[in-house]
Order: sequence, then C-alpha cells, then structure tokens
Amino acid sequence: MSYRDYLNHERLPHKWCSGCGHGLCLSAIARACDAIGLDKNNAVTVSGIGCWSWADSYLDLNSLHTTHGRPIAFATGVKIAKPELTVLVTSGDGDAATIGGNHLIHAARRNVDITLIVSNNYIYGMTGGQYSSTTTTGAVTQTSSFGHVERPLDICAVAGAAGATYVARGICDNVLQNAKLIEGGMKHKGFALIELLSPCPTHYGRNNNLRRMSDGVKFLHANSYPAAAADKLSEEQKAGKFPVGKLVEIQGVDDYSSAYAGIIAKAREAM
Repeated sequence: MSYRDYLNHERLPHKWCSGCGHGLCLSAIARACDAIGLDKNNAVTVSGIGCWSWADSYLDLNSLHTTHGRPIAFATGVKIAKPELTVLVTSGDGDAATIGGNHLIHAARRNVDITLIVSNNYIYGMTGGQYSSTTTTGAVTQTSSFGHVERPLDICAVAGAAGATYVARGICDNVLQNAKLIEGGMKHKGFALIELLSPCPTHYGRNNNLRRMSDGVKFLHANSYPAAAADKLSEEQKAGKFPVGKLVEIQGVDDYSSAYAGIIAKAREAM
C-alpha cells in the first residue's frame, strides 16, 4: 500500500480554498496511516463542523461526522464501546478548542486513547471568518473589524496542563515531520494531541496582509523555534515565539478505556 490508498479518491478534489494548508495536513495523516500499516477496517475518523472537519470525507476510513464542538465526546464513546479501534479526531481550532474546549480538557484529563489532530487556522473559516479562541491579538476578522482584543489560547499548553500524555505541534508545510508526529500520536497509548498550524488565506489572510499561503507559512516559521533545540536557545531568542515538534510524551499512564474496562469487570463480578 501507499499513503494514497488511505485517501478517498471519489471525493477528490477537495473543497478547501486555494492556498489553504488543510490539504497538506490531510497528506500528513495519510502518510502516518501508511507508516503504521493501519487496518482501514479497524479505524474510524470522528469530526465535527468546520473546514478541517471535511477531512473525514477525504480519508478512506470509517467515519463519524458529528455536531459542532462535540467530536471528542463522540470519539470517547466510540473508544469505550470498541476499544480495539484506532480512533482519530479531525477538528479545527473553533471546533476543538473554542466550542469544544471543555471536551478537550476532560479527554486529556481522562487520558482517553484517541488521537486528536487539530488543524489551527486561527479563525472560524467555514462560517464566515469570525474570530476563535486562537485568533491572535490585534487580528482583523469579521467580528473584530478594528482588531481582536483577546489573548489567544495555546491549545498545546492547555492540553498538557490538563494531563495529555502526548502533545505535538507542526506547521502545515512540514508534511513529513507532521506525519512522524501523527504517527507517534497514533502509536501512543493514551490521549494524543497534534496541533497543525494551517494558514487561512481567505478569511484570516486577506484581512491581515497574509493573502498568499507562502506569506502565512513564512510568518509561522519566523515566529517559531524547534522544541528539540529549546535548551540551547536563550530566553530572548524564544521570546514571543512558540515551539514546534514533540512537546510532551509521558508513558505508563493508564488510558481511560482500559481503566473503564476494569470497572466493568468488577461490576460483573459483583452481580
């Protein structure tokens, strides 16, 4: 097989705007599936609502398309009911961290054995360009015409603080690196979050002097640093920038499905 075999070619070409980074993120997922030899019949992609939530349509896997902000909750149910399945969640920054932020926190706390791939474009793209919880301070959007006043949410920091046992971040154009990060998350036993930064040239870019995808990607690279090199960089070099790469990996923590199965066994013994 090749990574192309994990794509649903009947649904292609995709609906994303020209210059959107989501296609690169999709390629990274397909490559990760190929790298681990994922059995299509024993895997499911769960998504909510938003531009990135279309990803489940383009992956040749079982899929569950759910309501806005709730894919993590549905994925938790799938994993508890069928713990043998590999469960992927494709959710945007609005879906996973703004409307669905509470589900994100508690899935991380419970260490639910799912892999959440958040494609963060800093905005509600599909619904018209409103600001989300990750929109940068000062950004112009449809709902912040004179500049956004709120501080952006750091999805990876929130997940790590809530107890996620695998956290990583990539920039959409680094497809091979992102595939490795997703592969690591899929192999990890427990809650894994991979945030992929994906510029939106249509709603975010045109209002913030980042009209071309290359502009958005260059901006992200200029404001990031490799997590692996963090110890070698001074605080001044890291100031105002974010790390890219594997951020958290903790082994040996019981995942929620396994712990819940133990409770079910005890309940049956007590009957």
